[in-house]
Amino acid sequence: MKTAHPNGESNLLASPLVCEYESSADELLGALLALAPERRVQILDSGGARGGADGEARFLIAGFDPFETVEARGRELLIGRRDEASARVEHGALLSLLDERLARYRVARTKASHLPVAGGACIASFSYDLAREFQRLRSVAPPCLDAAPEPDAVLAFYDTLVIHDYARGLTHITSVAGDEQLARARDALHEARQISCFDTPMPGGGEQQRRAASNFTREAYTAAVRRIKEHIYAGDIYQANLTQQLTSTLAEGDTSERVFLRLWREHPASFAAFLRRPGDTVVSASPERFVRVVWEEGENARRVEAWPIKGTRARGRTAEEDARLRRELQQSAKDAAENVMIVDLLRNDLGRVCRYGSVEVAALCEMQEHPTLFHLVSKVRGTLGAEVTAGELLRATFPCGSITGAPKLRAMEIIDGTETVRRGLSMGSIGYFSFDGQIDLSVAIRTMTLRRDRVARFNVGGGIVAESDPEAEYEESLTKARALLGALGTRAGYE
Repeated sequence: MKTAHPNGESNLLASPLVCEYESSADELLGALLALAPERRVQILDSGGARGGADGEARFLIAGFDPFETVEARGRELLIGRRDEASARVEHGALLSLLDERLARYRVARTKASHLPVAGGACIASFSYDLAREFQRLRSVAPPCLDAAPEPDAVLAFYDTLVIHDYARGLTHITSVAGDEQLARARDALHEARQISCFDTPMPGGGEQQRRAASNFTREAYTAAVRRIKEHIYAGDIYQANLTQQLTSTLAEGDTSERVFLRLWREHPASFAAFLRRPGDTVVSASPERFVRVVWEEGENARRVEAWPIKGTRARGRTAEEDARLRRELQQSAKDAAENVMIVDLLRNDLGRVCRYGSVEVAALCEMQEHPTLFHLVSKVRGTLGAEVTAGELLRATFPCGSITGAPKLRAMEIIDGTETVRRGLSMGSIGYFSFDGQIDLSVAIRTMTLRRDRVARFNVGGGIVAESDPEAEYEESLTKARALLGALGTRAGYE
């Protein structure tokens, strides 16, 4: 049995083919990054055991040579296909198109498979600003810094995927496009391994004196914190997430691949990503899950989970300092309040698309340890309604409440009036929609875009509540920037 492609051909298999490919994680990653840019490699990496944040973080999932791509800017959709020489422009709603494509490319669920994705998937990146397409905000979006702003979303549909299982030390290639496509992917990896290079030296010499530019000075950021607190005291909101946007040029001779590899080695994350998009490259070291949808074991039902992060401390330089900072975060009433507010918001968001009575808090304010940070993480879950589509789930939950505030819409309006530039992909989402119905998306924090002009850009910030200290909030935002700035070889100083 096969399913139909948009051009009417029947070349997607109902059940995926799988073959083992002999490769370590290092070798595989090197080969993927060595592929030519036009092959549009996209990599989602859990960091395996190195990440330390999630016992289920064990896979690297990658695709290249997508059979279809969609780039969204408002209601303008630029659609390209592997078998067509040029892209075409259509107009419509992105989430409706996503639902139509996922229904068209649907494959049978393989219960016995040990792989997280069966054969094919859409790997997607969604800008924070995409929400304006379906959220009724009364505010005006901040301006863009660039004449050609980032897209609202990029969808890449892959009929063949490469998956490395860190726990088992095995790599597999899986395809729903038949033996020939699977063989082509295997040959491409073999060729790329011959030229891959894991040399990732830091930019040296005078380049270390470069500084990142911010859209806020310290004084302006702390003043913005105080304005948000005034909204809280006035009863407009309970919390808002304020960010500053940092910009840095790549050092001479440096590349996006090297930036990603430095992060991958030094700051492993449960939701790392490297995405080649039409106009930029995305490098992410996000620790936060937005939503995950998985099939319930033994049931014809889907479980949806959200894992919000609120509460952060930098790691200490000694074991004693580590213990003190961990204890400080665990005992912080302010951080716990931030977290609980967002848990309530996500319970409400998931309640729109879950079966009545199924939404619950599975974990509240659990400690999560990363190489440079401690976080408080909660887990909210429910059983998704039988007919709920991926687009309807996104419409109900996007953007994640942990990077907006509560109530969500009013917090977003206040953010529009406070932040001076659009966020772009920062604070949006990255992840996959498997052709068998499963979903896993991160919150695009600790995420940078590197444009063709060699400019890297990302946002960092935190939740502002009534007890927030403006100076402490500014310092927390810099703490969250540390890993990305280190990977760029940029000093921890700001213009």
